[in-house]
Amino acid sequence: MIDCGTNSIRLLVADASTGPTGAPQLVDVVRRMEIARLGEGVDRTGRLADSALARTFAVIDEYAAQCRELGVERSRVVATSATRDAENREVFLSGVAARMGALPEVLSGDEEARLSFLGAASVLGEDLEEPVLVVDIGGGSTELVLGAAGGVLAQYSMDVGSVRMKERHLATDPPTAEEIIAARADVEDHLDAAHRIVDLARTRTVIGVAGTITSVTAEALGLERYDSAAIHGSTLPLAVHLNACDWFLTHPVADRTARGHMHPLRADVIGAGALVWSQVLDRVVRELRREGRELEVVTTSEHDILDGVALALA
Repeated sequence: MIDCGTNSIRLLVADASTGPTGAPQLVDVVRRMEIARLGEGVDRTGRLADSALARTFAVIDEYAAQCRELGVERSRVVATSATRDAENREVFLSGVAARMGALPEVLSGDEEARLSFLGAASVLGEDLEEPVLVVDIGGGSTELVLGAAGGVLAQYSMDVGSVRMKERHLATDPPTAEEIIAARADVEDHLDAAHRIVDLARTRTVIGVAGTITSVTAEALGLERYDSAAIHGSTLPLAVHLNACDWFLTHPVADRTARGHMHPLRADVIGAGALVWSQVLDRVVRELRREGRELEVVTTSEHDILDGVALALA
């Protein structure tokens, strides 16, 4: 399974089996992530840049070779926000098809949201209070999915993400107060629309997935190196997450890059992603307080849309 996102390209090779309940379960063979920034400039130009396509095709060549070496029997390639938005997406799709032998699927925002929830829900603990709000912040879009053990209750995909918000609003390093205000207002407008579909006041547990949130969690945990095992399933106080978001947003790229857990190619957009994450959390807090409830902790999962795609194929 390959997920071609706006910022990163990810590979999951897994063995599938049937679990005790009859549902499919996965055992990882290989899990990789490379940052190619396929969506660089798409928010402004509406097109995939030649340089971004070249970076992405180089990663796909590596992944295709590894899949052949491992004898992968079934594969699925999906593309998300940047590809949805690009008027020249056919160049990308045909290039990937030539390398993988299969045409990538361009997921709708709703399908992306559903698969993100499926991936996260596959490893959620049974003791989590429902409904669960899964938040997936990508480079170009953010998915909000409210669900429970029975499946998705409501979902919404917003055209805000770490790359899109960085390119649209946060030009200064670190961003100015005026830039931050404009970016927060943009996210808030999208949350207004989202809340009409996904009733955030019903949230009882928040699960954050994907690179922005796992990076914020690594900072919140004080990790010297990125450690998936420490990050996955971690439940931290809300204030700790918000403090980590503020740190990324207010420090320059050089300081972010110096963090041992930070992927150097994510450092320039992590501030924008952290802004989106903090704004989503703030909105959930406000909606819950109207119902006399508080959001005290946030949980992070390393399992997301990539796992959802694999489970759907299984």
